[in-house]
Amino acid sequence: MQILHVIGSLDPAHGGPPHAVRQIARAYGKIDVSVEVVCLDDPGAEFLRGIGFSVHALKRGWGSLHFSWRLRRWLRQNVTRFDGLVMHGLWSWPGLAVRDVALQADKPYGIFPHGALDPWFNRKYPLKYLKKLLYWPFQYRVLRDARHVFFTSVSERDLAATSFRPNTWNSLVVPYGASEPEGEPKAQIEAWYQRCPELHGQRYLLFLGRLHEKKGCDLLLRAFASVAGSAPELDLVMAGPNQMGWQAALQQMASDLGIGSRVHWPGMVTGDAKWGALRAAEAFVLPSHQENFGIAVAESLAAGRPVLISNQVNIWSEMQSEGVGLVEDDTQEGTKRLLRRWLELPVEERESMAARCHPCFLRRYSMESTAQALRDVFQKVT
Repeated sequence: MQILHVIGSLDPAHGGPPHAVRQIARAYGKIDVSVEVVCLDDPGAEFLRGIGFSVHALKRGWGSLHFSWRLRRWLRQNVTRFDGLVMHGLWSWPGLAVRDVALQADKPYGIFPHGALDPWFNRKYPLKYLKKLLYWPFQYRVLRDARHVFFTSVSERDLAATSFRPNTWNSLVVPYGASEPEGEPKAQIEAWYQRCPELHGQRYLLFLGRLHEKKGCDLLLRAFASVAGSAPELDLVMAGPNQMGWQAALQQMASDLGIGSRVHWPGMVTGDAKWGALRAAEAFVLPSHQENFGIAVAESLAAGRPVLISNQVNIWSEMQSEGVGLVEDDTQEGTKRLLRRWLELPVEERESMAARCHPCFLRRYSMESTAQALRDVFQKVT
């Protein structure tokens, strides 16, 4: 079986979708599925080197919708080679191209919205919402005519149905998660400490993700400042790409709050250093305002670390029921409670929580299950 994935960019700095495509593509190899990926990146981009699967990089599309005749031409020339197509993301021209070419060739396609239908975005960015309303007649056709619209949780599926009208499509909640870390844990931790030697032997909480306002970075800094006095041996790591140019303002906030020396900013962390950062952390923390899934949450479980998250991360109820983390509101008070509750837990309870993390990951969030689910979808229609 051959499956094609289509995405605007595989740049890891763009967050969850390119990360998910990379991990799904590698998981296919374990179940005898051939995969190719087509994207609108520069073929010479550093992040495409040694990627480990077939990528067709067609260069950047035009304008905010990423219009690309090259993509449409490539799809027409190659679509018959594939048993199914998977589009990642909404609100761009590539989705229209996938729909039109797939329908003309009588090939099934599916689409991952990756949280882009969450009503939080409509409330937070009202002007963008108006633009989306104008584009909706075109975007809706892509969703309506897909074999499946893939959602990563029941919460994401249900929230998506409240954002726009009409909203009739064939929803499918698929298993989702992350790949298990490969390599030797001690070597990964050492790689992390080489990146941040000042943290060797230091207790810390780890934020791992884009420095974006939806992630609640400002809430986290203020909450950490509120508990810092009661935990003088604890630091905070804010690891992730400065995609919005927000880091300088966040660093100034930390300085103004009196915690500047206890907050670390290593930038985007990948590979062994990323897994080492997770393994050496006391817990992973994400007080996000919106997460359709949160791959870093699953990665934290894979590394055996508890998660401290908001109830806007759509798998929060599973984390709570599995006993692998703490959950609070995505507010300033909620984030303060989140950190205080963690610090007040007896050491033995923290250790018990950590011991449940990896078994939970294996049951629920292995990316091999995602690859199998997509394979099964396209097997049923061929």
